[in-house]
Amino acid sequence: MRRSHPTRLPAPYLRRIWLDRAAVPDAEAYPWCLPFLRDEFELSFDRPITIIVGENGTGKSTLLEGIAALAGFDEAGGGKGYRPVDHAQAVEAMGGRLASALKASWLPKVTDGWFFRAESFFSVARYLDSAARESGYAPPDFLSHSHGEGFLRFFEERCQRRGIFIFDEPESALSPARQIEFLKLLRRMDRLGQCQVIMATHAPILMAYPGARLLGLSKYGLDPVTIEQTQHFRLIREFCLDPATFVETMMEE
Repeated sequence: MRRSHPTRLPAPYLRRIWLDRAAVPDAEAYPWCLPFLRDEFELSFDRPITIIVGENGTGKSTLLEGIAALAGFDEAGGGKGYRPVDHAQAVEAMGGRLASALKASWLPKVTDGWFFRAESFFSVARYLDSAARESGYAPPDFLSHSHGEGFLRFFEERCQRRGIFIFDEPESALSPARQIEFLKLLRRMDRLGQCQVIMATHAPILMAYPGARLLGLSKYGLDPVTIEQTQHFRLIREFCLDPATFVETMMEE
């Protein structure tokens, strides 16, 4: 009997996703009503690291939740087989249902990895502690540190192995200095050659990761952008040139 061996093919593993319009149950309901899904939607991944930027409400998190569900993760976050959040009483509308109408091309299909959502980090961390205790192991205990330190410990311990890693706003608890540490982690994952990263962020520091594919999400769809073309960068640049005048001007508008 032939043994199966882990693939040695380099990332990216998820090569393309597209919307199957025939599988959309109701074009006027969430998430199908999001502007970027109104027309034909397709997204290709040609690099190990893809970074998605855009304003609040454009659908970045929804898209990542759909991709995560497609890869076999819970839409609330976690790894394969994890169920850290009880959805029974949930009111929150999430994007996992997007996966029901998404088609995907993999080479090969890899479902190891992690879906990190800043919003659900505490729930996932508590789940990991509980699961470890029930199995007789010491809990990882990511919550006995500052918010940012807990994030970084988590990234260091869970995100440096073969797999697909989806990060939704990982910078939310990270100072600028800690964001640099996260960039160093991305570089290690990149050099490993077996990590595919799909990330949504508002942080210009993270957008500047060398060699990543940077995409801007708007109501018109997903398009390649440079960091200098993003509103995030332009606002920060204007602020740094003259902080007092910038803030005063913005507050008057």
